[in-house]
Amino acid sequence: MTPDKYCILDKGKLNLAYPVILAPLAGISALPFRLINRKAGCICAFAEMVHARSLSYNNIKTRELLRTVPSDQPLGVQLLGNEPYYLEKALEQLEGYDYDILDFNAACPERKVVVKGEGAALLKDLHLFRQLLEVLVQRAAVPVTVKIRLGWDSAGQACDIARAAEDAGVAAVFVHGRTRAQGYSGKVNYKAIAGIKKSLRIPVIASGDIFNASLAQKMLEETGADALLVARGAFGNPWIFREIYALLNKEPLPQRPEINEIADVMKEHFHLCGDYYGRGRSAVRFRIFFVWYTRGVPGIKALRSKVMHAADEQSMLECIEEFREKGQGGKNP
Repeated sequence: MTPDKYCILDKGKLNLAYPVILAPLAGISALPFRLINRKAGCICAFAEMVHARSLSYNNIKTRELLRTVPSDQPLGVQLLGNEPYYLEKALEQLEGYDYDILDFNAACPERKVVVKGEGAALLKDLHLFRQLLEVLVQRAAVPVTVKIRLGWDSAGQACDIARAAEDAGVAAVFVHGRTRAQGYSGKVNYKAIAGIKKSLRIPVIASGDIFNASLAQKMLEETGADALLVARGAFGNPWIFREIYALLNKEPLPQRPEINEIADVMKEHFHLCGDYYGRGRSAVRFRIFFVWYTRGVPGIKALRSKVMHAADEQSMLECIEEFREKGQGGKNP
């Protein structure tokens, strides 16, 4: 991190122009996705989650997940793992890399992760959980945070988990308001997040079902959190950032984008994917983004089916232009 660049976490305080951060999203938050969201108003973003062991081996595919550019700042890196040795080695690989915050993942609910004792599985072993955080805090060159859930199958230990993280020396705690057992189903437990906030001295960043500006405001008001972590709410919706900022500043909400604007952003995002993944792979990579960008648009089913077979750059661009034409001159979706 360059000396003249502000730090987003300093002595237990968040130094952000707006308290909204783009989450690390495996397979999603690669450089093109981050740049599109930054252009729409996202201030701080995380790169994709990387496995500490893979990074420690200097794995080419893992290094690719961390590719960045000067405009992609402030930037966070999130590590996954459960072995102190490989966490230390991963930090060695990050030496010289320009990033502002290091997050440790103790929240991922995916079975392929938790069966290895990683991600949310660490919430069942607070001794190891704290040991791993202490290693990172002692060795990292940037502030260390941790992302947690409320617990494995109940929120009864949520505050104990958060206090263990604080005791380990982390600069802030990211909290997804569900247990591992819930996955992404059921309701977010605002009360439990509020309990964590009251029990800690360090910043708490809340996450879970922030799909629009109203839900963002509700999260802040009901939890007292210091900031928000937006994840699925940004899928095909980079405009969520400007909408949240407007609501928090008590300004009129900006109009939802018209079809032409959505199509323009889709094209820009797709071209960024071509630069990042290569022209031969960009169409397949972009399919899911096309689906997200076109949510709620009437009569889109047939075109989405066509997109799922688009295998080259020209085919995908034709689909985007067909979507624009369906908008009948730019009407709101």
